[in-house]
Amino acid sequence: MRRKVTKAIFPVAGLGTRFLPATKSIPKEIMTLVDRPLIQYAIDEARAAGIKEFIFVTSRGKGALEDYFDINPVLEASLRRSGKDDLLEILKSTNMESGAIAYIRQHRALGLGHAVWCARRLIANEPFAVILPDDVIAAEKPVLQQMVEAYQETGGAMVAAMEVPREKASAYGVLDVAEDMGSLVRVKGMVEKPKADEAPSNLAVIGRYILTPKVLQNINKVRSGAGGEIQLTDAIAEEIEQGRDVYGYRFRGQRFDCGSKAGFLQATVSFALARDDLRDEFSSYIEELLAVRKAAQ
Repeated sequence: MRRKVTKAIFPVAGLGTRFLPATKSIPKEIMTLVDRPLIQYAIDEARAAGIKEFIFVTSRGKGALEDYFDINPVLEASLRRSGKDDLLEILKSTNMESGAIAYIRQHRALGLGHAVWCARRLIANEPFAVILPDDVIAAEKPVLQQMVEAYQETGGAMVAAMEVPREKASAYGVLDVAEDMGSLVRVKGMVEKPKADEAPSNLAVIGRYILTPKVLQNINKVRSGAGGEIQLTDAIAEEIEQGRDVYGYRFRGQRFDCGSKAGFLQATVSFALARDDLRDEFSSYIEELLAVRKAAQ
């Protein structure tokens, strides 16, 4: 019986410079898709996968992120007095039990591998997940839950993967596939941000991982790679060099890159249209807007 994955690392130390000036005063992870911040989508996905311990790797200026998961007795009392039980239930879903959440400070921006390594003492000798809140994935079954179920069958290390146009491969870590088994692929190598004509495949790594403690040990040996940062993909590739299994998992769902403005807007529209309470009014507005623009051409 494989050990259950009950711990997850959330690397949230980035400055969010692509969203300035908004991120001058608030963490990017608090920015909302419709009415839920990015980080709430990540937390909900982790909970659905059975995660019990949530480890945030943060940096200076992330106080609002910590406050978001705290209990707000004044607001709860106000909602209770007003009889707004529906809003009270929504608010309770943002609270975290005492001891369930931990914050680790990453003092220098040395890359994703370094951010994960910062949480090593809280991981100890257990498998763990890594979730990048920038990657928001709409799926009938949450993606990390899909991966945890697959991991119980395979063990090893596992990364979420999706096919991308080859000309865009340079923006991702890319898998070198040894065996294609459908939803799973056995990996024989990983390349971080290769040139388009040098990419071993068009199967890109997306921000969901299930890793073993040995990956943390590998990070100690990894030198700075692409962009002068310590790359997590390099540490995972070291697992392959040492003869251990690494898998890519083709998840079922639609991924939005909310680290970019275009991706954030696309996710906002998609999630709004998926809401029963917003769909009719919002879709009517979009149709009217498109009709006005078409008439103006």
